[in-house]
Amino acid sequence: MDHLQHERQHEVVGQGMLKSYLSITKPGIIFGNLISVAAGFFLAVKTEPASLMLFVTTLVGVGLVIASGCVVNNIFDRDIDQKMARTRNRETVKGNINIDIAFVYALALLLVGTALLFIRVNPLSAVVVLLGYVYYVFFYTMWYKRNSVYGTLVGSISGAVPPLVGYLAVTNFISLEAILLFIMFCLWQMPHSYAIAMFRMQDYREAGIPVLPVKEGIHKAHRHMKAYVVAFGAVSLGLFLLGEAGYEYLAVAAVVCFMWTKVTFRSIDDNNYIAWSKSVFKVSLLVVMGISGVLGLELIPL
Repeated sequence: MDHLQHERQHEVVGQGMLKSYLSITKPGIIFGNLISVAAGFFLAVKTEPASLMLFVTTLVGVGLVIASGCVVNNIFDRDIDQKMARTRNRETVKGNINIDIAFVYALALLLVGTALLFIRVNPLSAVVVLLGYVYYVFFYTMWYKRNSVYGTLVGSISGAVPPLVGYLAVTNFISLEAILLFIMFCLWQMPHSYAIAMFRMQDYREAGIPVLPVKEGIHKAHRHMKAYVVAFGAVSLGLFLLGEAGYEYLAVAAVVCFMWTKVTFRSIDDNNYIAWSKSVFKVSLLVVMGISGVLGLELIPL
């Protein structure tokens, strides 16, 4: 009986550790990024042939590299995570994870993900995902996030790499369409990220992270968000005019961009900015899912 109980305890501990190590890869962030990888892949498939295996391999490879970046982010941000209500219960903050093991774990995820893209997809996609990784870990996480009000802008560049990698996985070359896709997702990141910063402003303030709403106030952040949403709409239209996206894409992009613009252009004050920013955030998710979804649906022969 004692032996069975001992085995059961080991099993529970093992499952707990597995859950802990999975949690520091931030599965929600991986999933969100893989939606944008799919958008880039679906856009490229309109002009170039590709297989389901290539699609799955690309998702797995990029997913592993993003997971590695998230683990490094968790390791490096332990000091500021403990000051924020949202992050103070992370496994790295609570000391449930050995930091040296977590670092090796991050390195293994990076190597496997990059190797998979290099060998099974193409070298260009592996190089671009690696550049995005370096940019996220060194420029954003380790420097700009803590020291500059422009940290969000720096982060948005690495955040726009996954859809570009999805595109390059199919084409293996950078075209005007690929550049437009990259710019579009850079622009999307900005109001999306500022919205999060606004409804979690107290967290950022306590952690000393100099995001725009904290440093310059909600009204300046609001003006910037409106400009980015309008620019996103213009580039979305440009992708239709200069790329291979069809009329279904145009219809969906027009609807979601209108919704996002309408919500973002609402007036805000000290009483309603939290509810407002949550609305902007929710619609931003609808925008990326709508655009990714319609690019996929356009591939289905009728």
